[in-house]
Amino acid sequence: VYDYCKKNDFQADFLASHGHTVFHQPNLNLSYQLGHGASIAAAAKMQTICDFRAMDVALNGHGAPLVPIGDYYLFDQYDYCLNIGGIANITAKDKVLTAYDICPANYVLNYLAKGFNVEYDNNGEIASRGKINESLLEELNNVEFYKITTPKSLGREWIEEQIFPILKKYKIHQTDKIRSFVEHIAVQISRQINASAAKKNLLITGGGAHNSFLISRIKDNLQNKNISVEIPSNDIIDYKEAIIFAFLGVLRIEKQVNSLQSVTAASKDNVGGAIYYY
Repeated sequence: VYDYCKKNDFQADFLASHGHTVFHQPNLNLSYQLGHGASIAAAAKMQTICDFRAMDVALNGHGAPLVPIGDYYLFDQYDYCLNIGGIANITAKDKVLTAYDICPANYVLNYLAKGFNVEYDNNGEIASRGKINESLLEELNNVEFYKITTPKSLGREWIEEQIFPILKKYKIHQTDKIRSFVEHIAVQISRQINASAAKKNLLITGGGAHNSFLISRIKDNLQNKNISVEIPSNDIIDYKEAIIFAFLGVLRIEKQVNSLQSVTAASKDNVGGAIYYY
């Protein structure tokens, strides 16, 4: 960041660091993201805001998702904002703003893709060659998490404890596993949207928006044909979350709410983020 600002003769007001989640167990009031704010501030030579989840978790919330307030203010023209990252999550705008994790996504797809000696399944080309294993798909769709009401969130530990053992149990071709999991993602996402009969629009971002086969399966599973699906420019797909975290930083500096009780189940709306001044 320091080198970029120096090279481009650009003075940033602050740096907002999301961090990399390594532990997420909100039932134990635990969520931890890698990224040492003081070290980042010293290296970047600028004010740094980090640890956005801690206050919410301390208030018995999930500490996630955090992007909904950005979806509400910055992408207000959309009824649904779907992010397909390691985990798929959605923001739904109604009388009360709600948001939650839907299901594992790229975290599992990338794990399965490594069986083909690639980092990820480009455009879903591997999955498109496979066949759905109906037994595997049914078992995945019946995982207990999908019966839990919102607010709810997922973490790496849950995926490795609950999803990986199911996948390993099936002695089928890896191509069919990845195809089945793509269908699982599409089914779970469509279930969140099919409940609405009204005409609504859906914005899809995150790495999964680049997976054309996955997007086609989501569209095919949408029973409500009044849903308008928008895949934005690559800049929005890839950087929407960064934009929103910069916005969360602005709210933190202004001492304005940046984490919502209706989303995280914390005891109150709150202002999250630790500030390290330089």
